[in-house]
Amino acid sequence: MIKKINFSSLLSQLLLLFFVIIWITPTFGLFISSLRDKDLLAISGWWTSLTTTHVNEIYRMSGKEEQIEENGYFIIKGNFFNNLEGKKIQSFGISSKRINQFKIGEIGIFKDKSEVNIFENGDYIWKSLNKFEKKKGKRIFTTSLSPPKFTFDNYKEVLFKEGIGQAFINTLAVAIPSTLIPLIICSFFAYALSWMQFFGRDTLLAIVIASLVVPLQMSLIPILTIYNDIGALFGVAAKSYPGVWMAHTGFGLASTTFLLRNFIKSLPNEMMEAARVDGASHYDIFLRIILPLSIPAFASIFILQFLWVWNDLLVGLVFLDQVPSEIILTAKLKELLGSRGENWEILTTGAFVSMTVPLLIFFLLQRYFIRGLVAGSVKG
Repeated sequence: MIKKINFSSLLSQLLLLFFVIIWITPTFGLFISSLRDKDLLAISGWWTSLTTTHVNEIYRMSGKEEQIEENGYFIIKGNFFNNLEGKKIQSFGISSKRINQFKIGEIGIFKDKSEVNIFENGDYIWKSLNKFEKKKGKRIFTTSLSPPKFTFDNYKEVLFKEGIGQAFINTLAVAIPSTLIPLIICSFFAYALSWMQFFGRDTLLAIVIASLVVPLQMSLIPILTIYNDIGALFGVAAKSYPGVWMAHTGFGLASTTFLLRNFIKSLPNEMMEAARVDGASHYDIFLRIILPLSIPAFASIFILQFLWVWNDLLVGLVFLDQVPSEIILTAKLKELLGSRGENWEILTTGAFVSMTVPLLIFFLLQRYFIRGLVAGSVKG
């Protein structure tokens, strides 16, 4: 008997597939772009990476220093492609108004009566009855077919020449403590709000919830001013790693405490009562019962906090100096975007490098992610 098609389930699956494709496509495109030749990347999209591309380029022939005399002619020879394999010229021009004026095999004649012959592999022969007098050669406009080309040169340049490697390490130095410190503090705080009785507990919880609506941008300058005063008092620079760790910890306390409290509060009360009957203290209950049962919640909050800190730009700009020993990855990419906005190969490669650690963290802990997020939503 044929099972009836559940259209709602089918629709949800298709919708899920649609969002997965929407999310993966830019990431895949960024990865392909980071491996492409910089000249091809500048003129075509990543979806053309496996096809032959028509490329319009401008080259300049060598000047008078390269000329030789043969059979009564002064001749300059050279190659536009520098022995680049696979690239083939289809047509060329000697004027920007007619870049496809001549086909391969035809001879271009300049106003000074000198002649140029362009070959498919990029070789050229420029000859004249008169001696060449200019240091720079004339410009040639070419239309050529360029085969697909992938290279790791972009990664070599980004990691070893552009300073992103050091920024990558700096970001790890910021992200790991800024994730672990609030997680440790909030785990104790959330347990106290859930299972300990003390005066003002509900008021404290209301303050935590209310602080979720405070915009981050409003508190940056006041906090930095306080840091500067404290730093001047103790002779410590406010813009430093401890400063940015405390800033991220403070900004993450409210949301982390709220999520952990919801999970810990959902744990069965009977376990806590049985532990107290056996003489366990709050510290013992927290270490032996709460921590093992809260691994999904810790993992999901770790992912959220780490992704927020790793992708942060604003806090890093305010609380760290933009020097090689402190600049974080997002600030470095912003710097590259400002100084080298046309070098897309640098930007795409740097952006993909910045995505590797968050993707790795997510895939390693993703099985806990959903369980941790929904664990406190239903009592039972």
